[in-house]
Amino acid sequence: MKSFALTGDVGGTNARFALCDIDTGEISKVKTYTGQYYSSLENVIRHYLDEQEVTIVEGCIAIASPVTGDWIEMTNKNWAFSARELKKQLGFSHLNIINDFTAVSMAIPVLKADDVFQLGGKHPVKGNPIAVYGAGTGLGVAHLIPVDTRWLSLPGEGGHVDFAPGTEEEANILKIMYAERHHVSAERILSGPGLTNLYRAVTVAAGRQAKELQPHEITEHALSGTCPDCRDALSLFCVMMGRFGGNLALTLGTTGGVYIAGGIVPRFLDFFKSSGFRAGFEDKGRFKSYVQDIPAYLITHDNPGLLGAGAYFRQECGMSL
Repeated sequence: MKSFALTGDVGGTNARFALCDIDTGEISKVKTYTGQYYSSLENVIRHYLDEQEVTIVEGCIAIASPVTGDWIEMTNKNWAFSARELKKQLGFSHLNIINDFTAVSMAIPVLKADDVFQLGGKHPVKGNPIAVYGAGTGLGVAHLIPVDTRWLSLPGEGGHVDFAPGTEEEANILKIMYAERHHVSAERILSGPGLTNLYRAVTVAAGRQAKELQPHEITEHALSGTCPDCRDALSLFCVMMGRFGGNLALTLGTTGGVYIAGGIVPRFLDFFKSSGFRAGFEDKGRFKSYVQDIPAYLITHDNPGLLGAGAYFRQECGMSL
């Protein structure tokens, strides 16, 4: 008889859950819930579990926030909870709470060839560090290194590092945004809300009045060619995604590859593939030759966070990936 664990991937907007086959790592019964309709993480987990026809007493939940102790407060959502108390209230015997990009990073060793799309570079160097980042409600970052027969994820809050412009145009964007908030992190640009910030700054730089547009509207106008400012903003977004990815590659020497996750880039994949992403990735001055061969990949798997939460749980139980 199959045994299952609960896996979750909880972000600022949506909460996703699935059942993970403990023996194989395969996920099933994937459901997505809009977080604003639930008062707490416990409530939405209970809703999901009530819909399943199996007994679940262990699991792993990935959360879009730092996980540094028992008490967890989400960065882009007003949910806060005790991990110990959540485990107790659910009646679980084992419950891991991990950072969402810890989960995404742990998915990488178990992704199949058709779960990724390569964006330049050559072949990954087996056994070397890997970086993963992704734009969604926020900007998540993690690194992954092999240690003996295990994988060790190095979580962090890299999305909140200072935004670093690489051209005069980008420096002007920073100046405009700095005047509004006095600190501009990478997440202020490389996220859904960040795309709105970027569009507004591009419009102001051109001496025009910005419209009140949502991120999906900016993308739609950019792809249809109906708004030059939207297209410029989306083009800059792609270049800056490249710059940020190249920075991650330099920081930890991630010749094992740099992976892009998150829900935003897949919405305009054709545009992204022909954008300045790779040029931005490799624009590292004297170290251009260092990053040129490092491959970048877009993760095309529908739920890498759920897959990775399951992989994390299985490895914690002593299973090999």
